[in-house]
Formats: sequence, structure tokens, C-alpha cells
Amino acid sequence: MAAFADWYRRARQEAIAADIAPAELDWLIVQDLAVAKLALRLGDVEPTAAALARLQTLWAQRRDRRTPVQYLVGFVPWRDLRLEVTPAVLIPRPETELLIDLCQALMQPPPGVPLADLGTGSGAIALGLARTFPQNPIHAVDISAEALIVAQSNAELNGLGDRLIWHQGSWLAPLAPWAGQFAAIVANPPYIPTAEISALAPEVRDWEPCLALDGGPTGLACLHHLIVTAPRYLRPGGLWAVEVMAGQGAIVAQQLAATGHCRDVQVHPDDNGLDRFVTAYRQP
Repeated sequence: MAAFADWYRRARQEAIAADIAPAELDWLIVQDLAVAKLALRLGDVEPTAAALARLQTLWAQRRDRRTPVQYLVGFVPWRDLRLEVTPAVLIPRPETELLIDLCQALMQPPPGVPLADLGTGSGAIALGLARTFPQNPIHAVDISAEALIVAQSNAELNGLGDRLIWHQGSWLAPLAPWAGQFAAIVANPPYIPTAEISALAPEVRDWEPCLALDGGPTGLACLHHLIVTAPRYLRPGGLWAVEVMAGQGAIVAQQLAATGHCRDVQVHPDDNGLDRFVTAYRQP
């Protein structure tokens, strides 16, 4: 027990020195050793030598290589879901949960009418929609075959495997047979300007898929594509809902309104008061 206590004390100091939240170290320990948070807090943790060695190796990866702790643990909790994550997919952020909350507040889709998640990645949004709207089929699209493998696994792990229809392809292209039928099209597209990628934290820049981050020179390339193409895939009154980068909400809303295909265009804040989501309905 003394060996773990000594290492834990040093590791917390290393975390602070490396600008890593000590809570990340605690979460890594709790998940890797399968111990309770209270046991760790009370000092009642006594791993085997082999388990401690494995934990030390994982911590070294987090500290020295800046590997995201979610990739080391292999999963992330999100809403009421447990999602596997690998470097093939973006790590779902807590603020993206608000996108599901907005959908729940802004629509009541008729049973059987499909919903779509574009750029599904880990499947977080698609599975959140499936949980929230149990009577609606969910179409999930991603261009990455590796991401779709992770998303499909997450659907099975969360008991939602029969609720999703999977498509590999670019944005709405695979959904052409359902054009005009969707009650909602939801997306968290890449929105970071290319020139800003290099300045991101190494945990993001060096580990998360650039395909899910890079929004082109202005950060608006993918968003503009969805502004132009998505409305005609919605049924009249269907909901268009996307996450955007702070500072992009007004221009995305302006461009969406300018298409003439949408009404009630709104920009919504996250819990920090930053404009992070844009919603609208397709004109009848």
C-alpha cells in the first residue's frame, strides 16, 4: 500500500506541474483499478505490483505523450451512455449534450419519421437521439470506416443496435433516397479554422482525428455545405440543429436565413454563455 501511496503523491505533483487536472489522474486510477472514488480519497487502495506497473505506464503516456485520458481508459460517460473512444473518433464533449437537449425541447417528431446525425464519430449524437426519441429511426453518417466501427460497437454496448441505420459517405450523400423525409438533421461538424489547428492543446492536436476538427480556412466550410444542402433533406417543419465554434453563431444563422428555406433561425448559448448552437426549421 505504501508503494501506491508514494506513487500517487508523486503523480499528483506531476499532474500539477504538467498542467493536467489531478481529477484526470484520479479518474484514470478509479477506472483502471476498478476502485471506488471514496476508497481512493480515504487511501484504501492497494493494487498488486502488476496493476500498479500498468497504471504507472498509463500515467506516463498521459504525462509525457499527452495522450487523452479518455483514450487511455477507452471510454467516456456521456449523458446516460457509456461510449468507447479510440483515436479514430473525436472525444464527445459535455457541451455537445446540450444539442440533444435542444432537439428534445424544439421538436416532437411523429413516430416512424427518420432523424439524421451527420459526422457521427463515436455515435454520441445518434445514440442520444435514439434514447430521446425511441419511436424514430436514426440514420448515422460518417466518411470514416474506422469511426463507424466504433459507433456501431457503442450502439450494441448501449442496447441500441436495432435503432440505428449506418451509412459510410460524405455528409448527406448517402441519404439521397430519404431526401425531404427527415424530421431533424443534427451535426457537430468540423469548425476550427485550419490555421488554428496547430495552436490547439496537444491532447487535441496530436491525438484526435484532424478530419473531425478542420473546418477549412475560415472554419465554415462544412457548416456552409450543410447550410446549402441540408434543408432540402428535411420534411416541412423539420429541425436543422448544429454545433458551432464560439463566434460563428451569428454568421451561420445569417447564412442559413439567407437561403430562404428556413424559419425561426436561432443561436443558442452553452452553459458558459457562449453561442455554440444554431437551430432552424424548414419552411413549409
